[in-house]
Amino acid sequence: MDLRQQQIARNSEILRKYIPEFAVPTIARWIIEFDFKLKITKERSTKLGDYTAPHNGLNHTITINHNLNPYSFFVTLVHEIAHLKTYTRYRNSVMPHGAEWKQAFRDLMYPFLDPDHLPLDVLYALRKYLQNPAAASCSDATLMRTLKLYDTHDTNGHLILLEHLPFRTQFLYNGSRVFEKGEKLRKRFRCRELSSGTVYLFSPLAEVEVFEKG
Repeated sequence: MDLRQQQIARNSEILRKYIPEFAVPTIARWIIEFDFKLKITKERSTKLGDYTAPHNGLNHTITINHNLNPYSFFVTLVHEIAHLKTYTRYRNSVMPHGAEWKQAFRDLMYPFLDPDHLPLDVLYALRKYLQNPAAASCSDATLMRTLKLYDTHDTNGHLILLEHLPFRTQFLYNGSRVFEKGEKLRKRFRCRELSSGTVYLFSPLAEVEVFEKG
């Protein structure tokens, strides 16, 4: 086994812990061909993943939250690889989520759109999303709801989507901050933090926990 094959085998072993098996061989090769470092990070409430261009002697770097389900991890990873591909071709001369990135994302994702690989609900949601990919997969309600069906990390069933809570329900966000759900403005809910009175806009798909007053 030559060095490249050893690297692919090592990448495949790691990837199998996070993404569906059908995507492992291709993405294991992409890590080498696109020459990037993949870092698995702790959960971040503001993003699922990100891409950093080479700087200060460092290589292309992609980070993905460790707790994503395999399909969410896969979609997020391809999203970030599309950023790498766009940067490599255009550097900073185009918008981060402009037409060039959208086309790169479609080109990378289309070969995976196979009913023998993806559950049909994920397949249909991805096909619809790819018609006009947004800045983040979590900003597409249909795709996000579909991907969340495959979450398993909340084994105790404490978390609930904000959109399912009644008006004026108090809830915990990130396990410590208490908010009250307010009215919906277009796509987001106005929610007031009880300790500060500050109003924040929440995605209806935010995962929260009902606050039990002690």
